[in-house]
Amino acid sequence: MEPTIWKAVNLLRRQYFQLVDLEHLQWPNSEFLKKVDVQAWIYQNLFDEGKLQSPPPIRYQARVLKQLVSRIEGAIVDPEEDEISDDLISRLSMLLSSKLPSESIAAQQRAFVTYTYPTCTTESSASVERAITVFESRAVFSSSGTTGLRTWEAALHLGTFLTSEVGAKLIRGKNVLELGAGTGLLSILCARHLEASRVIATDGDEGVVDAIRTNIFLNGLENDEDRSIESAILRWGWALDATSFSEDYGIESLDVVIGADVTYDKSVIPALVSTLSELFDLNSSLEVVIAAAIRNEKTFETFFNACSGSLRVCLMTD
Repeated sequence: MEPTIWKAVNLLRRQYFQLVDLEHLQWPNSEFLKKVDVQAWIYQNLFDEGKLQSPPPIRYQARVLKQLVSRIEGAIVDPEEDEISDDLISRLSMLLSSKLPSESIAAQQRAFVTYTYPTCTTESSASVERAITVFESRAVFSSSGTTGLRTWEAALHLGTFLTSEVGAKLIRGKNVLELGAGTGLLSILCARHLEASRVIATDGDEGVVDAIRTNIFLNGLENDEDRSIESAILRWGWALDATSFSEDYGIESLDVVIGADVTYDKSVIPALVSTLSELFDLNSSLEVVIAAAIRNEKTFETFFNACSGSLRVCLMTD
């Protein structure tokens, strides 16, 4: 397959497994889509049920495949010369004949979502990818009432920073703790692809911590002999000291703290800053990186002012 086509269909694959909304999917040129080898590649890598370990929800699969087939149909000028793959047609027929959940039910169901970060570019112009798969809710609030079971925009931006040369150097060989880890995406990224020595993915909600354990398993880290990653409860504002920290989290020292979208609520900021301050007391040279989507200027200003003068925090804003 030509490098240009390879890049286009690979972008579609990454967006597909990230469950990008249909209106934002970037499709390869329709002239490419009608090629036999392109259709075969798309089927094998996006829709072959027997080969996919973590497929998207069937409702999403059906919507994407229906649009794909429509685009291929629109590109075909001579049906005797070009045709739609039998595999794609068969898969679409099977999906459409399935009992698909309603939009409202589908929105509340958790689903496999795969996020990818590039590492380098090969001679064929293909990126070597670092992929993380999480089982997450696509709703703003899950049925349990928490926002921690989905990945938020700030986590994606922080992941991009951590996979940069500067970010990777910050994590490599370090003991890392994530605050408000949610799905555990960033913690898993640090443990699996960024060579962290030890990662503790923390959250204040027990259900979220259990969900992180599931995601650790999905990424093949549950049997890690070095126990490079684990999830644990950490409630902001509760007292921390060196002895209890070592007992609770199994590490003597902490090098880096990361957090994404942890400044969402003005009421939690005093507790958050108190925890950060106590973590600094455990290690005065601690490095902290917080990524925040600024939804409310006053809320973020409250956090910034609380940090000023007492905490050395690098603030990444989106």
